[in-house]
Amino acid sequence: MIKLERTQVMNFENALRGARNPMNSWGRTDSSYDEAGNYVLGPNDLDLAARLAKAGSDHRKYLRMVFVSVDITAPLYWWKEFDTYKVGTVANSCSTMHKIHAAPFTRDDFSHDRMDAGALAVLDTVIAYLEAERQKFLADKSDKQAWHNMIQTLPSSYNQMRTVTLNYEVLTNMYYARRNHKLAEWHTLCAWIESLPYAKELICIHDDE
Repeated sequence: MIKLERTQVMNFENALRGARNPMNSWGRTDSSYDEAGNYVLGPNDLDLAARLAKAGSDHRKYLRMVFVSVDITAPLYWWKEFDTYKVGTVANSCSTMHKIHAAPFTRDDFSHDRMDAGALAVLDTVIAYLEAERQKFLADKSDKQAWHNMIQTLPSSYNQMRTVTLNYEVLTNMYYARRNHKLAEWHTLCAWIESLPYAKELICIHDDE
């Protein structure tokens, strides 16, 4: 299970101005903001942006200046893979250390959409144990044993929400590295990437080859 919410794409105007700096071609800029406040690329700017994107990472440096902010809720086993992308990403996560005891444990706290009946039975047993330890900790917070039991028993299917900032260059790397991955979460993320403004021209640039 993965959920992507509150997506914002920012800084197209400045990124495209920077892309024109090497040739001092600012006079050919034909992009503008629409009534909704979105920056709409004109034919000249879109043509340049697409050609630079296909020319390789040395030429498409401007993509590192197109920022994306999104709230991602995903299981810990997926975040472990996401965390290999350290350059060009920033994230603030909900804290298991501080807030693991804040609410009752339920199935919805865990990714279980592809579990069979046997796995669900095991998960329910773990959830019952975690909830019992949570109640112990709430009754006596000076006794940290129950807290340690929760932290160290917590399955990797536990869902965590993080507010993440990335850029179009990082998303290009993710898209081609992960779109055929066996984890379904990556397929959902790649579909989200495809939905971003000008993704077809600037990110999914090899799909027509």
